[in-house]
Amino acid sequence: MPKSLRSIVKLARTHSLGLWTAAGLTSAMGIVNLLSAIYPSLPDRRGLLEAFFPFYLRSGSRIFAALAGFMLLTLAANLLRRKRLAWGLTIGFLMISIVSHLIKGLDFEECILAMVLLVQLVAMRSSFTAQSDRPSIAQGIRILLLSLLFTLAYGTVGFYVLDGHFKINDQPTNFGWIQAILQTLAMFLTEDNAGLQPTGRYAEHFANSIYVIGAGTLGYAFLMLLRPVLLKANPALAQERHRARQIIDAHGQTSLARLALLPDKAYYFSPTGQSVIAYVPKGHAAIALGDPIGPEADREETILSFWEFCRRNDWFPVFYEVLPQQLPLYQRLGLQSLQIGEEAIVHLPTFSLSGKANQNLRTAVNRLTKTGHRFAIYEPPIADSLLQQLKVVSDEWLRHKNGSEKRFSIAWFDVEHLRPCYIGTVYSRNGEIIAFVNLLSGYHASEVTVDLMRHRAEVENGTMEFLFVSLIQHFQQLGYQGFSFSLSPLAGVGQSQQSRQLEKGLNYFFEHLNQFYNFKGLHQFKDKFRPDWKPRYLIYPSRRLLPEIAVGLVRVDSGDRLLDYFKPGT
Repeated sequence: MPKSLRSIVKLARTHSLGLWTAAGLTSAMGIVNLLSAIYPSLPDRRGLLEAFFPFYLRSGSRIFAALAGFMLLTLAANLLRRKRLAWGLTIGFLMISIVSHLIKGLDFEECILAMVLLVQLVAMRSSFTAQSDRPSIAQGIRILLLSLLFTLAYGTVGFYVLDGHFKINDQPTNFGWIQAILQTLAMFLTEDNAGLQPTGRYAEHFANSIYVIGAGTLGYAFLMLLRPVLLKANPALAQERHRARQIIDAHGQTSLARLALLPDKAYYFSPTGQSVIAYVPKGHAAIALGDPIGPEADREETILSFWEFCRRNDWFPVFYEVLPQQLPLYQRLGLQSLQIGEEAIVHLPTFSLSGKANQNLRTAVNRLTKTGHRFAIYEPPIADSLLQQLKVVSDEWLRHKNGSEKRFSIAWFDVEHLRPCYIGTVYSRNGEIIAFVNLLSGYHASEVTVDLMRHRAEVENGTMEFLFVSLIQHFQQLGYQGFSFSLSPLAGVGQSQQSRQLEKGLNYFFEHLNQFYNFKGLHQFKDKFRPDWKPRYLIYPSRRLLPEIAVGLVRVDSGDRLLDYFKPGT
């Protein structure tokens, strides 16, 4: 492992203990705030404050202490992930806590704990470098559950501690833990609070504060739920996208480089500014599409600096669909590899429909030709009128598959993406487009790659075979060298004696879980054209991270619509 990479790992371990301590103390401070907001102040301290602060101000400070406690609990996990915004907010809520504890009852003990944590966080400010995560529905749901539990805990502990300060239907209360929980629920579910009657000013304040705490925490939770809808900014700024395009145009090698320009990608630029990595952050993983793009001499430094960039943001690097010739570099840097499939590439100079092996292809072409079907190919830029016809086919295909658009390593139906592509189409005998494919030209003009391939719900058997044979022959006549069907996931994985156990496990999915995703059927269709199968790899730091990486890949591919990813036939 190179010295620079060892220093990255060592630095991460050094920061870990301090982060765990800070996150643990922040959680503890949140709980202390909750309990302190409920328990009555000591009489002698309260007497000193009564001369300076009226009751409504002292009671209001309890609500602020409780709300600050809730926010500290929500921020603790983000401190562990070194989020810069979480650090700043925690500093702010600790200051609110200190002021609240002083006003409500001169609670010096709570203030000292808050100040100790405040000093620690200020001393560790250089550790909090991670950017905030993009808002997600899952994040909002977690905060919603926490807000419900916090409000329930606030009410339950309060009723248990203040037993004797209330009556229910003119009878003295006897709150055990179960009765306290039920009474808290009754505050929100019954019109008369189940007959609850405060017997003093402090008890009345507490009963009213339950509604304030509930409104505050639930309001914040619903705001977090709405954030993914309200904030839909692109991952990359316009100037970053322009800069990435310049590098990709100069150094791109494969069709993946064109997919790196899709708007779901963010960009990391190497310290020299000559290389770029297109990635999507999901959870703790920054998943890059393909190898770094740039000069070969800059690649090692780009990978190392990207690793450090990920560390600062509480991510780890993952590279998806890496070429085999780059494996020695990743292995030298201490990263691990896993074959994830094979890319099917037809060698155009030797492609032919002759021979027994190609009988099915010849039959499909002859049948479709006799029934009046017609092939047509369109060169870029594609006209709006054609794009409108293709949209009809695409929408019908999605409805028929009961799925949704995929992302990341494949494009989706987007006018601006399709306009500069080659489009191959099949027309029915009635002159309607019934199937289409868009093709990405490699930065080496000798190869084209299949991107989207879609057809109407009801088409003749062999329609797609007719379309692809026609496309292959067209680019063969133009002198192209290769026609890529893109990645066939899990194809060829774990089939040799030298395969590792993990790859053999992936082969089980390929063979037996076809009902969830048609991996095998897709591979068999591509194999009809007798392609060369080229292995593609996943690069990752540690095997223990593979479950999280798998979830991240599904999320980037499905656009976070996890259920859509596993619908049969999609």
